[in-house]
Amino acid sequence: MSAQIKRFDAYAKTLDDFRVRTTSGGLVTISSTLIILIIFYIQLQYYLTTDIEQVLFVDTSRQEKMNITIDICYPVLPCSYLTIDAIDISGEAQTDIVHNLYKTRLDLDGKPIASDVTKVELQRIPKINATQESSTTAHACESCYGAESDTYKCCSTCDEVKAAYRTKGWSFDPIEDFVSTTPQKLKSGVAQCIREGQAVGLLGSNENGDLSQMQEGCLVHGHLEVNKVAGNFHIAPGQSFQQHHVHIHSLKNIRLNMLNTTHYINHLSFGQHFPSQVNPLADTKQIANASAVLFHYYIKVVPSTYVFLNKTEIKTNQYSVTKHQKPIHNIADNNNHQLPGTFFTYEISAIMVKFVERQRSLAQFLTSSCAIIGGVFTVSSLIDAFLYRGGCLFRQKMEIGKAT
Repeated sequence: MSAQIKRFDAYAKTLDDFRVRTTSGGLVTISSTLIILIIFYIQLQYYLTTDIEQVLFVDTSRQEKMNITIDICYPVLPCSYLTIDAIDISGEAQTDIVHNLYKTRLDLDGKPIASDVTKVELQRIPKINATQESSTTAHACESCYGAESDTYKCCSTCDEVKAAYRTKGWSFDPIEDFVSTTPQKLKSGVAQCIREGQAVGLLGSNENGDLSQMQEGCLVHGHLEVNKVAGNFHIAPGQSFQQHHVHIHSLKNIRLNMLNTTHYINHLSFGQHFPSQVNPLADTKQIANASAVLFHYYIKVVPSTYVFLNKTEIKTNQYSVTKHQKPIHNIADNNNHQLPGTFFTYEISAIMVKFVERQRSLAQFLTSSCAIIGGVFTVSSLIDAFLYRGGCLFRQKMEIGKAT
């Protein structure tokens, strides 16, 4: 039985006495073995990684929200100058926004001023923090300065006074409308704003006449949860309000020569982060060469879904962006409808991208490994044969030359 099986042996062995071992053959064998090990290791690493399949289809989701996370630094623009607003495609302010946006005062070195973080108001009264709660307790109900309504019967904070004026459609100016610009009469103005320091920020000086707040920057950070429709949000100087269905920013009592809109975008994303995601605006800088510059970002948001190996998925978004900037020269001109600031206009793509993680095929890995080993072995055999035959011919010619 054993003799019959030997007849099928395709790998007939030669006797050791007929084998010739050479130095070149040993070097070729060592080199080919190293090459096989290196390529096999690379192939193994590739097999252990996850294959990501991309699928495109029409986005049919409805009534969804979109989370926008921002972290933008204005190194030379005070927080008291900045207003943040979000407007949908119809041009109306989005009043149903869920947000947690904050403004942190920075010194000129970019370091936060301790314990001075203010929550931003977006057409709604912000939550009262511990400092404001104690202030509200001491000033339970104060005047809204003529803007009283069924919604705002009294105003305990400066933000409530602003909201009351917005409800009426009035421009809010805590300095010019209520206060003489002489420091001696400053305390006769909007008590809530003066107490919280917001009126001082608009003047650009405190009661002693110094410009301490002008030597500051501002960090705007947090997130917005908006409707998944086209719209924009912007960070611009001046108090904003709605008047006759028009969004307006009042630049009264703002030092126009100090409107340096240079900004650093540390982070900007539309949704949760997923593996290998790239945010084009992250860690970018925009320097305003003129005193007042409008920076406009046109963003195309692409809905995306990422499915992991364990079948859990993340619904998020990617985006591409086009940037535009324009110096604003006649900022005081009433006919000029543009103002300096940072504007982000976004629209939603109708196409959704789905990323699906898949484990790479074991059969493909084994096939590739065998092909690598066999291919390197075959090539090394050819190289060894060439070197051996070449060496033999060279030695024969040398012997012939000596004989003649």
